[in-house]
Amino acid sequence: MRVGLHALGIGDGARPEVIRAVARAAETHGFARLWCGEHVVLVDAPASRYPYSVDGRIAVPADADWLDPLLALTFAAAVTSRIELATGVLLLPEHNPIVVAKQAATLDVLSAGRFSLGVGVGWSAEEFAALGVPFASRGRRAEEYLAAMRTIWAEDPASFTGEFTRFDAIRVNPKPLRGGRLPVVVGGNRDAALRRAATLADGWYGFNVPAADVPARIAVLADECARHGRAFDELTVAVALSDGTPEHLPALGAAGVTELVVVGAPPSAPEAAAIWVAEIAQTWIRPEEQSGQSGPQPTFTPTRRPQTRGD
Repeated sequence: MRVGLHALGIGDGARPEVIRAVARAAETHGFARLWCGEHVVLVDAPASRYPYSVDGRIAVPADADWLDPLLALTFAAAVTSRIELATGVLLLPEHNPIVVAKQAATLDVLSAGRFSLGVGVGWSAEEFAALGVPFASRGRRAEEYLAAMRTIWAEDPASFTGEFTRFDAIRVNPKPLRGGRLPVVVGGNRDAALRRAATLADGWYGFNVPAADVPARIAVLADECARHGRAFDELTVAVALSDGTPEHLPALGAAGVTELVVVGAPPSAPEAAAIWVAEIAQTWIRPEEQSGQSGPQPTFTPTRRPQTRGD
């Protein structure tokens, strides 16, 4: 099973020297992909419920540095040569799809075809309000934007007419390197996200999922594929666990997971961040090296609060 690392762009992970250290160490130690998420806006006292924690609260403080994921991954691409890159996830309905299509293709070209665009619909009504985007239509908007972007990537000139966007005979270049197609991963743990992954995307990214719940979520994804005439094995399945140890890897693989994504916040010092990556690799990529050790194996989850201004 591939192992990815979701550790860039927030708090200490937003500092260029830490991004450089983490990205290079991840490539050296065999991680398959670097993931970077997005929020354009955070608020101090959100009324919206965060869907990826038991208490409904996001662990990242509102005053934390949070980089734009496409720019952060472009920086990571410049200091690496092999490791893949993915947004995990970009909140597509908050953006102009023509601009995102161009930015994503640009990153794909600059990274020599290493980029996958992970997208989601978002959960924060406050964020959508601040950006002037209707919250209620975000699902339909994301689906239409994705269709428009695929048209832009594949056609030149490109034309599209939809409910939220339309353009006629426009040229948007560069194109993605893989035959006018960029891999798209849909994030989100609910049934609607699994349906979008099965019908519109090349993969699914489940975030902060309990290990025991993974098989059931993948079963829903497989059912959606069957319902819409899609072969399940056409999809990549990436999962970040809210719990678990390397002993879960065989069961995850049997359930259909193709990439286990380790989520964490790196230390503030670049040298310590590189060591931190190496320790994660020893635990998750090469667990057999620890087979002779007694006691429970460590887990790496986002429990470390990102360093923020004023801390």
